[in-house]
Amino acid sequence: MLRILGLNCTLKASSTASSTDLLLRHCLEAFREVGGAGEILRMVDYDIKPGVLSDEGAGDAWPAIRARIVESDILLVGTPIWLGQPSSVCKRVLERLDAFLSETDDGGRMPSYGKVACAAVVGNEDGAHHVHAELFQALNDVGFSIAANAGTYWVGEAMHAVDYKDLETRPDKTWNATRMMARNAAHLARLLAGAEYPGQGQA
Repeated sequence: MLRILGLNCTLKASSTASSTDLLLRHCLEAFREVGGAGEILRMVDYDIKPGVLSDEGAGDAWPAIRARIVESDILLVGTPIWLGQPSSVCKRVLERLDAFLSETDDGGRMPSYGKVACAAVVGNEDGAHHVHAELFQALNDVGFSIAANAGTYWVGEAMHAVDYKDLETRPDKTWNATRMMARNAAHLARLLAGAEYPGQGQA
């Protein structure tokens, strides 16, 4: 069973409905179709200190989240679009993952080597492709592998107020993209589980 960890980077507290959460739950549904199971953590529920270390001291909730990332096979990052960008919460998550760059083994492999990353993006403005590009570059930089079609998204009509969570039915195109993302990510994760990256100085 593949282990999926979803990080919901909405700005909304858990007491408030979140379109990002709904899309992530749809992603987990798609992963269940291909032998995956997991959970979603809402990042604003945790005191994640600013910084680029794996542990920023007293009260920092990141070390426990980091441990769950390391235990997972697939990291699923969900974010809304704000001002055409990933949320500030999402950017803090990426900044904390920067610590992986200096946490390598003897072969130069980061803790994220062999793990697959995906992205789920929602918003009411254009920018989903730009947000995917930012996430994929950052996640790959810190050692995650990106499968083909590793992202899904939904964006509403510009300057309108309908959110993903307000839709009466799940859009077919978004659901098809979500299922493709899950199939490809699961496939790559299984391949990597059977053949790790060689690392420096290895054949």
